[in-house]
Amino acid sequence: MRVLVVEDERKTASFIRKALQAENFAVDVACDGNDAFAMASSTPFDAIVMDIMLPGRDGLSVLRQLRDHKNLTPVLLLSARGQVNERVEGLNAGADDYLPKPFALAELIARVRALGRRSNEPVTLQLRVRDLVLDTVTHMGRRGERKIELTAREYRLLEHLMRTPGRICGRMAILEKVWDYNFDPGTNLVDVYVKRLREKIDDGFDLKLIHTVRGVGYVIKE
Repeated sequence: MRVLVVEDERKTASFIRKALQAENFAVDVACDGNDAFAMASSTPFDAIVMDIMLPGRDGLSVLRQLRDHKNLTPVLLLSARGQVNERVEGLNAGADDYLPKPFALAELIARVRALGRRSNEPVTLQLRVRDLVLDTVTHMGRRGERKIELTAREYRLLEHLMRTPGRICGRMAILEKVWDYNFDPGTNLVDVYVKRLREKIDDGFDLKLIHTVRGVGYVIKE
């Protein structure tokens, strides 16, 4: 994997670079937002680890511009501020994951590996189940003539379901794939997000596409 680390604190950047290189990652480093955008636009990276607070251009601005230019490289955001609203803003801007500072290097490495597995999935420009279409470039959905706007997490959940239509997706598998959790947080997180998707996708249509398999999980099918 080739990883771009965007961090203006040189000591922190060096720690991250050395830790990733010890795990056989190829690592490039950028110290400000302008360099980060230029490097990410010209070099195919498997993942980007990016601090939000950067000189020149902040990380969220870089992320939005990358997504506007159809750059879908998975991005892990770092920030010393861990407020919920900042995490939500980052995910809505197109981030794939968020890690508050201070963090354990072992966790950062595990999250980067997870992003790399996701980036190596087969590229499909559109996923379709009956009259539901999901554009994997713009992250927009459409059911018939209705456009569906999705948050970053809703998109990942819907994409996961639509990549295996007709196959039951267990809650634990969804947590691992969509949230990168390898444990059950003991909440109804998956159920809440499936409910949101149902409201956007199935409400107003006689044919329901998202189905519950009681005690197991969810499946999308005609």
